[in-house]
Amino acid sequence: MGSSPMRLAQAAVSMAWLDWAPPVVKTISAPCFFASASRNSSLRTLLPPRATPIHKLENISRELGIELWIKRDDLTGLGLGGNKVRKLEFLLAEAKAQGAVIVFTTGGAQSNHAMLTAAAAKRLGMTPILILKKRGVTACRGNQLLEKLLGTEVIFMDTDDYGDIYAEMDRVGAGLGVPYYKIPCGGSNALGSLGYVDCAREIAGQGIRFDHIVCAEGSGGTMAGLALGAKLFIPGTRVHGMMVDTDPFDVITPRLMREAAALLGSEVVIGPDDFDLRDMCGPGYAIPSDEGNAAVSLMAEMEGLFLDPVYTGKAFAGLIAMAREGAFRPDDHVLFLHTGGAGGLFALA
Repeated sequence: MGSSPMRLAQAAVSMAWLDWAPPVVKTISAPCFFASASRNSSLRTLLPPRATPIHKLENISRELGIELWIKRDDLTGLGLGGNKVRKLEFLLAEAKAQGAVIVFTTGGAQSNHAMLTAAAAKRLGMTPILILKKRGVTACRGNQLLEKLLGTEVIFMDTDDYGDIYAEMDRVGAGLGVPYYKIPCGGSNALGSLGYVDCAREIAGQGIRFDHIVCAEGSGGTMAGLALGAKLFIPGTRVHGMMVDTDPFDVITPRLMREAAALLGSEVVIGPDDFDLRDMCGPGYAIPSDEGNAAVSLMAEMEGLFLDPVYTGKAFAGLIAMAREGAFRPDDHVLFLHTGGAGGLFALA
């Protein structure tokens, strides 16, 4: 089922935290929308009612000579947690509003997004079908094991073209004869990006003024939402995306920012100076890198927290490199966004 920008905006405004009420027919400004969301946080359907915590990484701060905190979006409360839950609040709100019975999504064999989409759809009474690229670890380990526990149908396609997969979704959906909803890889469209616009609003209310925020960028929506949210709610904060795939994120990021701003009725001007990107892909997407593995070990050994080798490990390796290059002043407040990914860690062990 396709969705026009107006329908997306209607869903974002009226559905994400306001239960399944009928959509309104206009957009509202970002501050008004998220103020309304905050007042109605007890009605969230997937996220916990309170903000995910921020705490200081005392040992690594001393190791790197910076003031470093972590935002625990690995504790978003569904499955094993992770950033995709924030996007799914918006995307599945629209799916529910459209009367979808089936929810399709895609990704690699160990996609965190696909697993969390299955968990969220199950919670909301819809049936997930995952059509995944036959790439990576397809054995019953990691997220594949979790999807089996969720009782989710998984179809593998031997293709590198997501166009083939979206066409297969339509073919399968038409054959089932019931309303269905398609979520793109990573949940990274304008509507999904609103989840991280709201995360920036959440960070702004947690009592610490950050000079820099660092996150992984694997499909674009999290980074775009954070960068837009920083402009709206924490101006002056620099957002850095650590690219773990080879897509043209210098094009994808500002496009998603502009499209998400349009859904909110915001006239904020988006330009290339509104964010920073760093290539941390290493040997390839979903292939661990030496730097990423070292970062995973450092976080575990010094802070007792677990990153994954595909997303957060490579992203944290980028932060470490920036710190050692002198990109942060000693008194800068730096925030690392932990986007989850524990399921994939067990697949690659």
